[in-house]
Amino acid sequence: MTDTSLASSEAVAPSVSNRRGALAIAALLAAILLLPVLIGDQFVYHVFITICIFAALSTAWNIVGGFAGQLSLGHAIFYGIGAYAGIILMNMGISPWLGMFVGAAVAVAVALAISYPCFRLHGSFFSLATIAFLEVFRVLALHFRDFTGGATGKMIALKFGWEWMVFREKFPPLAIAFGLLLLTLAIAWWIRSHRIGFYLVATRERESAAKAAGVNTVKVKLIAVSVSAALTAMVGTFHAMYLTFIEPAAVFSLALSIQIAMFALIGGLGTVFGPLLGVILLVPISELARGWLGAHAVGLHGFVYGAALVVVVLFMPNGLMGYLSRFKRQDGPTKVSQAAAVATVARAAERLPIGDAVLVADGLQKHFGGLHVTNNVSFSLRQGEILGLIGPNGAGKTTVFNMISGFLKQDSGTVTVRGEDGKFHTPLSPTDFAAIGVGRTFQIVQPFASMTVEENIMVGAFHRYQDVREAREVARETAHRMGLGPWLNAEARGLTIGGLKRLEVARVMAMKPRVLLLDEVMAGINQTDVRRAIDLMFHIRDSGVSIIAIEHVMQAIMSLSDRVIVINSGQIIAEGKPQDVVRDPIVVEAYLGKEFVHAQA
Repeated sequence: MTDTSLASSEAVAPSVSNRRGALAIAALLAAILLLPVLIGDQFVYHVFITICIFAALSTAWNIVGGFAGQLSLGHAIFYGIGAYAGIILMNMGISPWLGMFVGAAVAVAVALAISYPCFRLHGSFFSLATIAFLEVFRVLALHFRDFTGGATGKMIALKFGWEWMVFREKFPPLAIAFGLLLLTLAIAWWIRSHRIGFYLVATRERESAAKAAGVNTVKVKLIAVSVSAALTAMVGTFHAMYLTFIEPAAVFSLALSIQIAMFALIGGLGTVFGPLLGVILLVPISELARGWLGAHAVGLHGFVYGAALVVVVLFMPNGLMGYLSRFKRQDGPTKVSQAAAVATVARAAERLPIGDAVLVADGLQKHFGGLHVTNNVSFSLRQGEILGLIGPNGAGKTTVFNMISGFLKQDSGTVTVRGEDGKFHTPLSPTDFAAIGVGRTFQIVQPFASMTVEENIMVGAFHRYQDVREAREVARETAHRMGLGPWLNAEARGLTIGGLKRLEVARVMAMKPRVLLLDEVMAGINQTDVRRAIDLMFHIRDSGVSIIAIEHVMQAIMSLSDRVIVINSGQIIAEGKPQDVVRDPIVVEAYLGKEFVHAQA
C-alpha cells in the first residue's frame, strides 16, 4: 500500500464521522430553537430558555475547567458581576446590551486578579481558593447595599423592548438565550480546534511536559479564564434581565457554581458539546418535576443532579460524550508492516563533522537543604555530538538535566546556549530554553494521555508552526520518521512503554530543536526496541542535532556516545571517550563494577 493510499484511508473515516456528528449537533440545536415555537406553551419556552442559559454557562466554564483542567468552583463570581452590571446600568438608563460588555470587561479584570495567584495552587487547593473568593464577593455584595441592594436584592426598572432585553412575549428571550449559547459553543469550538486548545489540553494533562514543548502554561490558562469569565458575565447579564430580580445569595452562589460544573462533568469534561448534552439531560427533568410537583419538589433538582452524577461516574466515567463516542466508527492502527514502520529511521549516508560548542554548563551548584546535589558541574556540548551522561542512581544526573533545561534554578553557576544568531544566551525558564532550541524528554515518560499520537506531536510542532494544518503535516511526517505512523489516531495512553518513549522523542523533534536532552529513553524496553532506539538516535544526530543522553543501558552508551561524562555524588569523576572512561578504575569502583570490565574484555 502506498503512502498516498494510507493517507487517504486515514482521512475518509474521520471526515465521515465528523459530518455525522456535525449534522447531529445541528439537528439538536435546531430542536432547541424550534420545539418551543411548535408547542407554543409558556412553560416549555421557560424550560428551553433555561436550557440555553445553563448550557452557555457550563460551556463557558468548560473552557477553563475542562480544557485547562482548572476546577473552578467560584465561577458564579463572574455570573454575579455580569448580573449586577446589567441591572445597575439599566437602572441608570443604560441599555443592558452595553452593560453586558461592561460586565464582561470587569469580569475579565477580576478573573486575572484572582487567577494569577491561584494558578500557583493545584488540585483541591485551587478549588478551595476559588470558593473562598466567591464568599468574599457575596459578602461585598451584602456590604455595598447602595449599589447592590444588599440582602434585599435589586429589581430592574421594567422597560420593555429589545433595547432593554425585557419582553412580554417568550420568543425574544429564547432567541437571545439561543444566540448566547451559539456564541459560547462557537468560541469553545474555535479554541479547542486551534493551537491554544491543544496547549490547554496539554497543560491539563502534563504541565511540565507542556512547558518543555515551549508552552507558556500560565499565559494560556489566563487567556482561558479571561474568555470564560467574559462569556459567563454576558450570560449573567441576560439572565438577570430575564429574572428581573437578583440578590447576593443567589448570584454569588456556591450551588450555582457546582451546578454549571456538574453539567460539564456529566456531559463530558473537556469536550465542546458535552456541557450542552449534560444540560439537555438534566434541566428538563428538574424543571418538569418542579412544574408538576410545585412546593413538594423543593430540593428535588439536587437529588436529580446527584443521582445522574453517580450513574455517570459508575458507568460513563468520560461523560455522555465519551459514551456516545463508542458508537462512532473507530479505525484501528493503519496496517503497515513493522519493517515499513522502522525503515523510515535509516541513517544518513554521511555524518556531519562535530562543530563548536552549542551548550555550556559552568560551575553548576545545587543544594536541597543540607544535601549537596551537584558540586561544580561543568561541561560543554558540541554541534552534532552525542554526549553520554552516566552514573549511579541519585548521583545528580536528572538534577543537571533540570538545570540545563530551565526546570530547576541552580544556586550558582551558569548555563549558556548558542542561539541561531551565533551568540550565546542565558535562558532562565523552560519556555526560554525551548525558544532557543533546547528540547528534552523525561525520566518518567510524560505523554498527553487523552490526546492521540498525532495531537501529542502537534503540541511540539506548534512551537514552530501556528497554523493547525501545517502543524498536523509536520506531526505526521515526524511520526512516520520515528516509526509511529501506524498509531497516529491512537490515544497515547494505549501505547507500550517503548512506544511512549518514542512518542516523547517525536514530540520534541517536531519542535525542530538544535539540542536534545534524552533522560533514560531506553530504560524498561526490550533489546529489539533498544536497537531501534539507537538507530533513531543516530538518525537524529546525523540531521545536525546535538544530544545529551542519560542512560543506564551501557550497550546504548557505548554505541552512541562520542564522549561520556560520569557523575557520582554530584561531581564529575571522569570524562572522555567511552572506551577510556569505562576502564577508569574510579568509574569501575563507583558505578560499573568489575563484572562489566570483564564482560567487555
